[in-house]
Amino acid sequence: MLILLPPSETKRDGGAEVPLDLDRLRFGALKPVRRSVLAAVAALSRNREHSIQALKLGPKQAAEVDRNRAIRSSATMPALRRYTGVLYDALDAESLTDDQWAFAGATVVVQSALLGPVAATDLIPAYRLSFDSRLSLEKGVATLKKRWAPAVAAVFDAHPGLIIDLRSEGYAALGPIPERPDAHYVRVLARDAGGHVRALNHFNKQAKGLLTRALIEAGIDFATTDELLAWAAAEGYELRKADDASGDLELIVPEVAGEPGKLMAVLR
Repeated sequence: MLILLPPSETKRDGGAEVPLDLDRLRFGALKPVRRSVLAAVAALSRNREHSIQALKLGPKQAAEVDRNRAIRSSATMPALRRYTGVLYDALDAESLTDDQWAFAGATVVVQSALLGPVAATDLIPAYRLSFDSRLSLEKGVATLKKRWAPAVAAVFDAHPGLIIDLRSEGYAALGPIPERPDAHYVRVLARDAGGHVRALNHFNKQAKGLLTRALIEAGIDFATTDELLAWAAAEGYELRKADDASGDLELIVPEVAGEPGKLMAVLR
């Protein structure tokens, strides 16, 4: 089973004094693309002004260019610890046990714009790059989608197990999942007091983080979609197949007003 997560723009600094090693990242077939993207980021970083424009940085974010300049030599840490923000706060990787870390390392994958899909335990540096970032201000330079999508799609297509895609649409486009019965994009919806269901925006990321945490804690490598849905029902999660022919799954949570913590209490 693979659980696919989006990255976040915010990243924790620091880590072990171990530089990025492409040979130790999961999905080794992606190494040529990884090297290509790293080289493009390095070239872009030589010009601070161009980097600021290409990465859409604000006046107070210029230091992000320095992060990118140091990618190949800066400290690294496991991907699940590197990323911060709503989804990763809800997942709370710092409190995982050793066994849970081992399970996450085998099943949880983060879709990085810089390195492609990486395992939760892969050691990665801090960087600044988004799914829609430009690698150059020159015309005709391949976008990140054109660089990543064919290679990542081939990797996911070759994976024989269940795929649960919790990425945002922008990052899902960098590596489409195969069109088959056991590969599903997950949409988060809210049910109001009247029973009406609509897209959940504000708490979308938190709900995905909580679901991922629950799957890690369960530690079950589900072989089929039906097994996953049966587990979810037993755990009190409303996870169902979409009514249309998309193959998507829908995670439906009660509509809760107020602080994000209230949603956490409901889902737990």
